Amino acid sequence: MNGINTDTLAGFAADLASDASWKVARNAATAADVQKLTLDREILASADHSMSVKLDQWAVADQQRSGRCWLFAGLNSVRGDAMDETGIKDLEYSQSWLHYWDKLEKANYLLTAMVELADRPLDDRTVQHLLDHPAEDGGQWNMFVALVEKYGIVPKYAMPETWSSSHTAKMNRDISTATRTGALRIRAEIAGGGDGSTAHRAALGEVHRILTAHLGVPPEEFVWQYRDKNDEFHREGTLTPLEFAAKYLPADLGEYVCLVNDPRDSSPYGEKFTVDYLGNVVGAAPVTYLNAPTAVLKDAAVAALQEGRPVWFGCDTVAQSDRDKGVWDAHLHDYTGFYQVELGVEALDKQARVLTGESLMTHAMVITGVDLDDSGVPVKWRVENSWGPKNADKGFWTMNDSWFDEYVFVIAVHPDRLPQEYRDAWASDATPHVLPAWDPMGALAD
Repeated sequence: MNGINTDTLAGFAADLASDASWKVARNAATAADVQKLTLDREILASADHSMSVKLDQWAVADQQRSGRCWLFAGLNSVRGDAMDETGIKDLEYSQSWLHYWDKLEKANYLLTAMVELADRPLDDRTVQHLLDHPAEDGGQWNMFVALVEKYGIVPKYAMPETWSSSHTAKMNRDISTATRTGALRIRAEIAGGGDGSTAHRAALGEVHRILTAHLGVPPEEFVWQYRDKNDEFHREGTLTPLEFAAKYLPADLGEYVCLVNDPRDSSPYGEKFTVDYLGNVVGAAPVTYLNAPTAVLKDAAVAALQEGRPVWFGCDTVAQSDRDKGVWDAHLHDYTGFYQVELGVEALDKQARVLTGESLMTHAMVITGVDLDDSGVPVKWRVENSWGPKNADKGFWTMNDSWFDEYVFVIAVHPDRLPQEYRDAWASDATPHVLPAWDPMGALAD
């Protein structure tokens, strides 16, 4: 079949006219939201929020209209230790602090890449991919660690939210324009016999000017004081962000492995991968993944949770979800039954969804609990989202185990929680396979 003609349309119309189930679907979909119409009420009703292992005793944060999920998830995953040590009922670290440095570092990373790629044509796919996303909010676990190791952290009151930190679109637009302009000036300088450094520094200064207007001047130090859950006041004195991080953050964050489930045949299990030009801090450890079956990710996550450590993870969050109740299940919406057309997991397996662009990492969150059956097998998982407390269980979602299989792609855990085979693979000196800059395994940073 090539063009659409009247005979084709007549045949389609005749098929629908004789199909009673289609008429029901038409009448419903023209009057109501298909997400509500396809919702499996039995699955929804059975997905309670109780867990056999539960770590969180704090309130969720809210990233609002920004793409900072990975920073929220990173900070949320490590705040429990400080709350235990200080007795603070609900401690929140400043997301704006890391957001500020991430924006500046990303601009420098891209401008550095433009120097390296100046010999390629402007329509080169890697160059275009980088220029398509010069100031996005997203990121990966390794990028979070790179920021924390270089800049430290601060409590939220030391660098609070601004309008632009919570509503990033206009700030990102203007930083993108400045960065793209700088990229062209770098190319022009190099074409004229220079090394690009003059244009690079000028562009970075312009980004810094815009960024600081939106997010404010980051503090060099702050007075650390608080009231604990017994309403007793504590003043610890003046600290720098790096001193604060050294005092309260786990010392082994840089050792964590990003354990990924890349289901493509081209990505063997037990091997390491990286994505070309994926990063923020120039000179920091590259974003590196170890590929493994989902079962290995689950076992590692359970081990971490049982040891009291929340688990940062990345997933395709909108697939098969209900935001009001805060539930994910691989079969939560019966699109196939509604349309009588095979859709979702019935039509495409996880590999096919990645290969066709149907599914990819879009959001990072924190696993704070798991419900294990009597045999120790996960039934469902408790997830700390960063969309505020209005939905789900005060912002904490329930992820049925079937959804983990289909839509979770990466977790960050200590290598000690891996099987020996994968510990050895991670510790090996094998050079990671380099995926292209536009590969879906880097999508969380877009």
